[in-house]
Amino acid sequence: MVGFAAHRSAVDRLLASYHAIPADATVRLAKKTSNLFRARAKSTAPGLDVSGLGGVIAIDAEAQTADVGGVCTYERLVEATLPYGLVPYVVPQLKTITLGGAVTGLGIESTSFRNGLPHESLLEIDVLTGSGEVITASPTENADLFYGFPNSYGTLGYSTRLKISLERVPPFVALRHLRFGDLRELETTMDRIINERSWEGVRVDYLDGVVFAADESYLTLGTQTDEPGPVSDYTGMDIYYRSIQQRTTDRLTIDDYLWRWDTDWFWCSRAFGTQNPRIRRLWPKRYRRSSFYWKLIALDHRYDIADRLEKRKGNPPRERVVQDIEVPIEHTADFMEWFLREVPIEPVWLCPLRLRESSRGDRPWPLYPIEPNRTYVNIGFWSSVPTRSGEEEGATNRLIEKQVSALDGHKSLYSDAYYDPAEFASLYGGERYTELKKRYDPKSRLLDLYSKAVQRK
Repeated sequence: MVGFAAHRSAVDRLLASYHAIPADATVRLAKKTSNLFRARAKSTAPGLDVSGLGGVIAIDAEAQTADVGGVCTYERLVEATLPYGLVPYVVPQLKTITLGGAVTGLGIESTSFRNGLPHESLLEIDVLTGSGEVITASPTENADLFYGFPNSYGTLGYSTRLKISLERVPPFVALRHLRFGDLRELETTMDRIINERSWEGVRVDYLDGVVFAADESYLTLGTQTDEPGPVSDYTGMDIYYRSIQQRTTDRLTIDDYLWRWDTDWFWCSRAFGTQNPRIRRLWPKRYRRSSFYWKLIALDHRYDIADRLEKRKGNPPRERVVQDIEVPIEHTADFMEWFLREVPIEPVWLCPLRLRESSRGDRPWPLYPIEPNRTYVNIGFWSSVPTRSGEEEGATNRLIEKQVSALDGHKSLYSDAYYDPAEFASLYGGERYTELKKRYDPKSRLLDLYSKAVQRK
């Protein structure tokens, strides 16, 4: 752990780097990595120095809290908290997601049906705002920034320190995989599990699902346990998502459970051949992780490798369809049936969520208006589809956006978006965002949310 003195020095360097950026240049982070799938604004100006903000500052095991630097990854945080038998309330699926990124850009995982989203376990946050000040925000201090920061994607400022609550966990997770031949039955069962927090008399601590086809889908139910026994390992030759089809029960260590999706980037590693047993044996284990696959994707984006290969085959370029959308649980089957008819992508990930009971008021997080006391299901799909001659740019993504809005849903903004300004404002904060922007970035040193999130020519 870095401690508060070293953290203060890191913040001083950050502020110095802010003031070194020309007044007419856009402020940005000097980060080499990102979990965004949309194009980022180009800038020739130096970025903010966040090099000292990647560590765990302090852990209070008795109070079950952690103070963490803004660009600390969940991998690093979990390494520090697990020896105390503690983890964050929500641990996003990929190791290199940062706490600051999960709060300002949202995150989700299989505890979200009971623990909500990462920003709901936030107790206090220090933000370097667009005005160049580091402001502490909490439910009682600068509360408008505290509640407005989630889903702002760095357009109000960047977190330098986050204080979060932690929960206790035992060493193992016991899994049950329930198979469904009908999506409506899956929807009904998922709703029942969420309401009862159990299934067939056994407590459910973790809940997510996978749709392979209209007649083959699964819910995975996880239960925390102290009971010792044999555990599976999906960091080697075995592949986690295939085990869901092959087994009805399983056991993992808590550490392996938290990162079960990272080894193969859910199922996206198949694009690189990593799931071929002959290639997998030769692929170094240290490179079987999402951060390495991300580097391969970055190379593809830089040199248009995939489109060039398609062109050699006589095929048109492909449209990237990498999205996480959310619809009310009662529309899960409606969306999935439509999606499986219209979009040639499988598998698809399902992850239910509800705001925690501690989130008070009507839509307390204004830039991501999840309604209290309502269950939603995050639906994730990450691939590409063939384009057709004469189609407008992003045709499939636009079609998905229309269907999501028709079902009273919305989507995360980490990837391509095509909303017009009016619809975007109605979905993501509107006047509340404008007020926050004027207060915390009065000279527009940072991009506004629409400019940063929506793909435009």
